[in-house]
Amino acid sequence: MTVKSAVSFIDVHHAFAREKVERGEFASVSAVVAAGIQRLRDEEAERKAMLEVMADEIRRRAEAPDEEFVEHMPGDFSRILERLLAVRRDVDAV
Repeated sequence: MTVKSAVSFIDVHHAFAREKVERGEFASVSAVVAAGIQRLRDEEAERKAMLEVMADEIRRRAEAPDEEFVEHMPGDFSRILERLLAVRRDVDAV
């Protein structure tokens, strides 16, 4: 479904969007705006997914019994980084 909406731009933003259309990168200024909105949505989804991974790790560590808790274990950073990268791949695949 398409919804019409009036949008105002400052001159520099409108010139940028029109330039993208004139170069053939987008079919219309509306398409430029839609691409920008989609990019914001994608970035928000990625940020949310990464925060969830970090929150899960914090919860896991917080729930660990005191006798098992350690400040740092070899490989922790690599494991967490791999989980974040996997989330990023999953988000990019959508």
